[in-house]
Amino acid sequence: MDSERLLLTKVESFIQANEMLEKEVPVLVGLSGGADSTALLDCLLTLGYNCIAAHCNFQLRGDESVRDHEFARMQAHNYGIPFYETSFDTKLYASRRGISIEMACRELRYEWFEEILQQTQAQAIAVAHHRDDSIETFFLNLLRGTGIAGLTGINAVHGNVVRPFLIVNRDEIEEYLQKKHIDYITDSSNKEDIYQRNKIRLQLIPLLKSMNPAASESIMRTIGNLQQVEVIYEDSIKKGEMKVVTVRGDEVIISIPELQKQPVPKALLFEILKEYDVPSAMIDDIESSLDGLSGKQFFSGSYRIVKDRDVLIISKRETRDTDFRYFISKEETSISVPMEMQFEVMDYFPGFIIPRTKESACFDADLINWPLELRHWKQGDKFVPFGMRGYKKLSDYFSDHKYSVVEKEKAWLLLSGDDIVWLVGERSDNRYRVTSKTKRVLMVTMMETT
Repeated sequence: MDSERLLLTKVESFIQANEMLEKEVPVLVGLSGGADSTALLDCLLTLGYNCIAAHCNFQLRGDESVRDHEFARMQAHNYGIPFYETSFDTKLYASRRGISIEMACRELRYEWFEEILQQTQAQAIAVAHHRDDSIETFFLNLLRGTGIAGLTGINAVHGNVVRPFLIVNRDEIEEYLQKKHIDYITDSSNKEDIYQRNKIRLQLIPLLKSMNPAASESIMRTIGNLQQVEVIYEDSIKKGEMKVVTVRGDEVIISIPELQKQPVPKALLFEILKEYDVPSAMIDDIESSLDGLSGKQFFSGSYRIVKDRDVLIISKRETRDTDFRYFISKEETSISVPMEMQFEVMDYFPGFIIPRTKESACFDADLINWPLELRHWKQGDKFVPFGMRGYKKLSDYFSDHKYSVVEKEKAWLLLSGDDIVWLVGERSDNRYRVTSKTKRVLMVTMMETT
């Protein structure tokens, strides 16, 4: 069997074994115009798949980017297939997000692919990653620090993305193109070792092959072994997470005592936190904080991890404006910002029933000074908790009632003049309570949001 037919046979068998594609439904093919994507498109068309070409211009290489676009467009035209294109200001996107150019390209590309997938009702996005790419990814993740999942290379199927070429290497792809006399373009940046992936491709892999000509095959066998180990490992991790993790609203809570009971606490902590963009180097610091004092905070991407007594609290990072003040006039009967509330003044009469829920609070309306004010708490705030006579600092109240750092930050106060009349959803002020002398009642109710 010649090399051309061998590649087609291997790819077709790989597609079927992984249940990647059906021939009756369109498949979106990422087409850069380079050797890999050019060969993938031709291979899929030769095998009888219904293809749509999609090209991204990242505007990173000047005239080369224009050349790539025109070449890809002509390829699609020559094959007589639909061609979709887009361009990105990649440097601006990377700068705004604080990420690398490589990561920016990835995010922009796959987000756009998903849009075109929906638009064309294609079955999947086929990209041209091959076996050598999987090996490079293995070393990239190894250098960054990773768990077992990071050492299993690239997945053949991941969501809507399929990779039919993972069964072949770059040499096989180039030989296929040569046999079929198919032209392709070369990205000059692939020959530069300014990117870590290129350094692995151009320096590390050749070094390993000089030590062992079958290095690629050996590494792929190791990746295959790790993929099988990962199945067992993931099952164990899921069981551990069920014992350790709970969800409370929009927060994820990790029980430190339960975590420390697990056979390998650090490994479980790593697997939990990697979903929240926590770098592996930070895991050591977080683990060291488990037996320390409360209040230690760690920040990663858009998330924050807080050590609070015997738990770790994971939440979205939010910018809290401590100077925010929202005023409610006497004429208002409801508000929707910063939360939904209703305000109702009614006559007091013997037998008046005061709701005993944390969502409502009743006050002597004639003691209220308008407008009311909503704001977050700040150091030095104090009130007279319902049922008590003396003042209590809010910081002490929070401590007594075991408020977490996150809960304290989210706390809202309702004020009448300079007085706190309600720690919203928690405790009203005793000075403004309804008594037998009350003539009118102000009832404030927090409304449920859907």
